[in-house]
Amino acid sequence: MIPGDLLTRFPSVLMAWRNLGRNRMRTALAALGILIGVVAIASLGIAGVAIQTQANADLGSLTNQVTVSSGQDSPTDGVTDDQVTRIERVVTDARVVPQKTNTTTIESREGEAFVAVTGLTAADALYNASVGEAPSRLQSGALVSAETARELGLELGDPVEYEGRLYRIRGLIEAEGGFGGGGNELVIPISGLSDQQHYDTVTIVAADGEAASGIADRLEAEFNDGEDEELSVTSFASAQENIDSFLNTLNLALLGIGSISLVVASVAILNVMLMSTIERRGEIGVLRAVGIRRGEVLRMILTEAAFIGVIGGLLGAIVSLGVGLVLFDVVAGDPLLVLRWDSVRYLVAGFAFAVVASVLSGLYPAWKAATDRPVEALRG
Repeated sequence: MIPGDLLTRFPSVLMAWRNLGRNRMRTALAALGILIGVVAIASLGIAGVAIQTQANADLGSLTNQVTVSSGQDSPTDGVTDDQVTRIERVVTDARVVPQKTNTTTIESREGEAFVAVTGLTAADALYNASVGEAPSRLQSGALVSAETARELGLELGDPVEYEGRLYRIRGLIEAEGGFGGGGNELVIPISGLSDQQHYDTVTIVAADGEAASGIADRLEAEFNDGEDEELSVTSFASAQENIDSFLNTLNLALLGIGSISLVVASVAILNVMLMSTIERRGEIGVLRAVGIRRGEVLRMILTEAAFIGVIGGLLGAIVSLGVGLVLFDVVAGDPLLVLRWDSVRYLVAGFAFAVVASVLSGLYPAWKAATDRPVEALRG
C-alpha cells in the first residue's frame, strides 16, 4: 500500500499505481523480467563470493607461512643447525619451527595405516587439535590426525609406536585447509627423529601474508645472494594474491553475464511502458486538456517504471538471498556467511540496478506521452 499523505502530495504516484493495477498481467510479466535479472546478477555475484570464501578456507593458514628447505646448491641434504640459527637472527618477528620428517606404519587392533611422521617442538604453531591439545613445547606424547584415529580406532591416551618407542596420544588433528591435519599424520617430539642429522624443512609462521612476503624476501637476500641457492624459500602469499585476482576476474565475468538478462528485462519494460502509453493516449490527452502539465505526465510514467523496478528488485533480492543461503551451505558449509557485506552488496547492487534500469527504460515512453499534443492525443 502507498501511504495516504504521499498520495495527497504527489497525485502522479497514485495515478501511476492505479495504472499498473489496470493491467496486472502485463505488469507482473515486466516485474518478472526484472526479478530474473536481479537474481542472475546477485546470485552469480554471491556464487563468486562463496567460491572465494571456500578457496581461502582451503588455503588455510598457508598464506602467512614461509617454508624453507635445502637449496639446489646447498652442500648438505637438509637445513643445518647453523642455518636455523641464521634464520632466527633474520626473522625476529615470527615463529621459526624446524621439522624433521619420515614415514612409518601404525598398527592397532583395527588394522594398520601408513602415515607421514613429523618431528617438531612448537606443535601449536602448525596444528590445531580438535580433541586434546597441541602443546607449545611437544616433549612427550604425540598428535595423530583425526582421520588416522578413526581408521585405527585410536583415542586420547592410546599408545602409538614409532621406531620401537611408544608415544601416548595427546591430541587429534582435525583435517582442515591449512598446514597439517590433511591425510594420515603422526606428530612426535623432534627428539624421536634424532637419528636424522639435519632438518627437512623450517616453517616460519608470520602475522599475515604481507609479513610472510617480507620475511621471504629477507631470507632470499641472506641465503641466496647471487646465482647460488643455498636454501629454497617458498611463500604462499603470492599464490593467494593470484587466486584472488583470478576469482575477481571470474566475478566480473559472472556479473557481466547476469547483467545481460537485466538489459533484456529493461527492453521488456520499455515495450510495456510504450504499449501502455499508446493505449492510454486518449486518456493522457484528456488530462493535458484539463490542465495537467507535461511534467506531471512525465513523472507519472516514470513512477510506473520505477514501481516495476522496485517490485521486481525487491522480489529478486529476496529470491537471491535464498539462493545465497543454499550456495554457502553447499560450498562453504555455513549458510549464514551470505549475510556478510561481501555478499549483501550484490543484493543491494542488483536492486539498485533494477530500479535505475527500469527508470531509464521509461524515459522514452514518458517523454513521448508528455510531449504529445493534447488535440492529437484526443483524436487517438
